[in-house]
Amino acid sequence: MSERRFRFGYVLAPKKLSSFIQDSLVNHAQQQGIDLIPIDLNKSLIEQGPFDCIFHKLYGPEWRKQLEEFSVQNPTTIIIDPIDAIEKLHNRISMLEVVNELKITQENETIGVPLQIFIQENSDSLLDHITRQGLDFPVIAKPLIANGTADSHQMYLVLKPAGLEELKPPIVLQEFVNHGGVIFKVYVAGEHVKCVKRRSLPDISEEKLGTLENLIAFSQISNLTAQDQNDDSFAELIENAEMPPLGFVTEVANQLRDALKLHLFNFDMIRDTRAGNRYLVIDINYFPGYAKMPSYETILTAFFLDIARQKQSNESG
Repeated sequence: MSERRFRFGYVLAPKKLSSFIQDSLVNHAQQQGIDLIPIDLNKSLIEQGPFDCIFHKLYGPEWRKQLEEFSVQNPTTIIIDPIDAIEKLHNRISMLEVVNELKITQENETIGVPLQIFIQENSDSLLDHITRQGLDFPVIAKPLIANGTADSHQMYLVLKPAGLEELKPPIVLQEFVNHGGVIFKVYVAGEHVKCVKRRSLPDISEEKLGTLENLIAFSQISNLTAQDQNDDSFAELIENAEMPPLGFVTEVANQLRDALKLHLFNFDMIRDTRAGNRYLVIDINYFPGYAKMPSYETILTAFFLDIARQKQSNESG
């Protein structure tokens, strides 16, 4: 890389700004020749350039218009990421469709998604929908729209048919799969991939199913069963959980990146306890909380350097 400095402009919501743009990241990037420049939404974007790259997590019509006008005048500036590509992740049905099209070459591991159905309106009973599609209890009920708002995070674990009566369509119903109480969060920043283990919903046995309520909000899941309350046992559970093979995780991440046409995202993956080599993607998020990832400054700066090289290559080409 030459001694030239690169200007990376960014626009993020206030909450994302404080968690992502930390001094440690700004300084680390600066040492590598990348200057992170805040973009002022009260001024014209065109007047604030030049930028080698703009990364953002905004979707409004005004921002879209500014970005399009800027791109026309600055065709070599790399935009991370295109708004149309990001918006595909705002729909919980379309976000996972791409997973079933992946062509994973690993011999032992397979990837898929849980069975899920979208219910548009109360034209039929929800139970009829579930029965027709072959879904079994428990199921997870999620809003169709996944755009980071409080409403989009209102999720429920539906344990019995009576719990369906409290749900209002439009809604996505997703099969609940026992997965050992551990979820794998895979962070992707371009070609850089990091997988971490996190606590998830506990497994639900047939016996336990009969003793639980009809419907539990995700915010109250920690009350699911008394025996699952012990923090030490959870820590041990996560500690002992076997990580998915790195080659498999990287291949899934790379294929998702190409299919989604996105650079910055993460996906949540579980291991189906019924078949230990079968993994299921249950959620994909754009521009997640990277600061929760160990050494996030190093990984993000390495990604920024890749983009700077791409920008140089575009200019010389």
